[in-house]
Amino acid sequence: MSQPPGPAYPEPQYPGAAPPPAQYPGTSAPTPPHYPGATTPPPQYPGTAAAPPSYPQAVPAQPQYPTAPPAHPGATPQYPGAAAPYPGAAPQYPAQSSQPAPFVPQQSLAPDDLDYRHQGRRMHVAAHQRGADATAIGQLATQVPSFLVSLAVVAAVAVAMFGTAVGWLVVLAWLASGALVFHRPTELLFARRTFKLRAPLETERARLEPVWREVTARAGIEAETYELMVENSEDLNASAVAGHVVGVTTYSLNKIPSSNLAAVLAHELGHHVGGHAWAGLLGYWYSLPGRIAWALTRGLARIAIAVASVFSAAATMILALFMGAFVVMGFLVAWYITIPLVIAPYLLAYAGRLGELRADQQAAALGFATEMVQVLHHFQAEEDAAKAYAAARGKKLKEPGGLAKLLTTHPDNITRIRALEPHLPLPR
Repeated sequence: MSQPPGPAYPEPQYPGAAPPPAQYPGTSAPTPPHYPGATTPPPQYPGTAAAPPSYPQAVPAQPQYPTAPPAHPGATPQYPGAAAPYPGAAPQYPAQSSQPAPFVPQQSLAPDDLDYRHQGRRMHVAAHQRGADATAIGQLATQVPSFLVSLAVVAAVAVAMFGTAVGWLVVLAWLASGALVFHRPTELLFARRTFKLRAPLETERARLEPVWREVTARAGIEAETYELMVENSEDLNASAVAGHVVGVTTYSLNKIPSSNLAAVLAHELGHHVGGHAWAGLLGYWYSLPGRIAWALTRGLARIAIAVASVFSAAATMILALFMGAFVVMGFLVAWYITIPLVIAPYLLAYAGRLGELRADQQAAALGFATEMVQVLHHFQAEEDAAKAYAAARGKKLKEPGGLAKLLTTHPDNITRIRALEPHLPLPR
C-alpha cells in the first residue's frame, strides 16, 4: 500500500550562505515595488493567493444629485456637469428606430425625476371624473348629418332584409349600441384589436402606476377611473381610447424621464376629461354606415365608368354627366344634408386641433408645461432631422399644402409650443 507524500520542507540554510533572491514569474530580475499612481501591476508571488498590499489613494467623489424639490413648479432637476437648459428645452432621448423591432421586455433606464408632491397624501376629488367640453360637443354636432345619413341607410337595409317590424328593432339595436363606448370590457377588446394595446407587465406597471397616480392626484381624478395599457412601439406616443383607456408606448415608458412621461399622460387625461375620446369614437361609430354606403357608391360609379369606357367614349361621357347631374340635384334638393357632409371632414379636423391644444392646456394646468414643451421640442427635432436627411439625399419630404393642411387633426409643434409659452416659468 502506497503512503501519501509527506510535507515539503524548505531547504536548510547553512551558516554564511547568502539567501537566494526572490524569483518572480516570467522575470529574471527583481521587480520594483508598486507605488500609488503607477500603472505597473503589483508583483504576484508563486504559490500564494494573498492580495497585494494596497496603498492609499484618492477616492473620486460621487456626483451629488439634487434631493430638494425644483425651485419652481415644472422645473427639471439639474445634474452636475450638464449645461442648464432654458425653460422648455428638449431633453436628449435615445434615438428612435424607424423600423419595428421585436418586443423585448426591459427595465426602464429613464431617470425618475418627477416631483411626487401628492405621494402619501389624501387628494381632492374633482366633481366630474369625465365630461364634455366645447370641443367634444362640437365633434358630436359636426357628425349629425353623417348620423342622419347612417340612420337612413341602416333603416333601409334593415327593413328591406327583415321586414318592417324586425327591421325597426334592428335600427333600435344599432342606436343603443353606442353605449358600448362606455362598457369597459368592450373598450378593452376594442383597444386590443384595433390599437394593438395590451395589459402592462409587472415591471411596466411598477414604472407606470406611480407616475399615473401623481398625474391623477393633481387633477383630482381617481386613478382607477381609467385603464392603463401598453403598446409595443419605438415611438414616443400615447393615446386616449374610448371612455376609459389610456395607452402608452414602450418607448415612452422606458426611455423618457418620469416628468416627461407624466406630461404625456396628463395630455391624454385631458382628452378623457374633456370628452374628446368618447365623443370622437361615438361620432365615428354612428357615421360608419353612411361612410360605407358612400364608399360603395363611389366604387360602383368607378366600375360603371370603366365598363362604359370599353364600349365608347360617348357612353362614358353620358354616364359621367348623369352622375354629375345626380350630385348637383342632391345639393339642390337636400343641401342641408349634402353641404354639411362635404364640410364635415374639415370641421372635424379643426375640432381635433382644438382638442390637442385643450389637452396641452390641461397638462400645463397640472404643472407640466415645461415638460410638455420638452416633448414637443423632441417631436420638432425629429421632423427637422428627417428633412435634413432627405435633403442630404437630394429629396424633399412631401408636406401637406392648401386644403390638405385643413384636414390635419394635430396643430404643428411650433403652434403648440407657442400656446404653452404663457405657462412656462420665467428664466432666472
